[in-house]
Amino acid sequence: MPTLPTSNLSRADLADLNAFLIVANQKSFSKAAIELGITTSALSHSIRNLEARLGVKLLNRTTRTVSTTDAGKTLVRRLTVGFEEIGAALAEVDQFRDKPTGRLRINVLSDGARLLMTKYLPKFLEAYPEMSVEVAVDDRIIDIVEAGFDAGFRYGGTIPEDLIALRVSDRLRWVAVASPKYLNHSPKIDVPEDLKQHNCIQLRTGFGVIYQWDFQKNGQRCAIDVPGQLCVNETAIGIDMALAGRGIMYCLEDRIRPYLDSGTLQIVLPDWAPVEEPFYLYYPGSRQIPPGLKELIDILRADSKTWKR
Repeated sequence: MPTLPTSNLSRADLADLNAFLIVANQKSFSKAAIELGITTSALSHSIRNLEARLGVKLLNRTTRTVSTTDAGKTLVRRLTVGFEEIGAALAEVDQFRDKPTGRLRINVLSDGARLLMTKYLPKFLEAYPEMSVEVAVDDRIIDIVEAGFDAGFRYGGTIPEDLIALRVSDRLRWVAVASPKYLNHSPKIDVPEDLKQHNCIQLRTGFGVIYQWDFQKNGQRCAIDVPGQLCVNETAIGIDMALAGRGIMYCLEDRIRPYLDSGTLQIVLPDWAPVEEPFYLYYPGSRQIPPGLKELIDILRADSKTWKR
């Protein structure tokens, strides 16, 4: 049976083995191609070449599913250990560099992308020109390890306990807002229950449910199932609809600060605005911390004088 020359693996051999491992873990050629940054056809060609050189079938493919053969399962098990060792070795060597080099893949909520990435990522890229960063903006709750990300950003309380989580922001104030155009032609709002008589812009969360709007005043808390003509799953379009006078939006105060300052949006029920969990950066503690992540954390936490205590 043909085999790869284990004592003298070429760059192409290692690339094809890595590609196979990612396809096997993702159980999808399209997802693996995105992670690798290549086309699906190029990835399929690599896997076919690998199977031809080995002389065995590694993957069972249908139009909808991808699964490993018995030979493929054996190779996945051995490659996983091998590539983890290679990664750890490279990380140890990287400690001797003056500056990190490599690629970071980060998964982040859309709010976190606007409030954290746009503020801190330019500083990181300027300070570490040999690093490259891929940012995936996604409000769905995903397994960052299974999806191949080095780290993620989420609100506190939504991060699995088996991952390391580091606080990277102040606590976050949530507000209901609307345009003067909407408020001037709508019933008065004095308490959260009044929202049930209004057109609210509903928000579907990363867990797939429509979010209940939380309010708090003098220790009293309530959650309102608001009615509305429109439901969105991303903050930005909801804010745009509120600016257009199409209803009341619930979001982070920091996300709409310029609109509050200009008066194009106004806070509804300001005395009831709750202050909730901050943003956290999280990553798997079972792996060697990837090059650049520590440096990114240091930049993110540079403004932590008030909130890290």
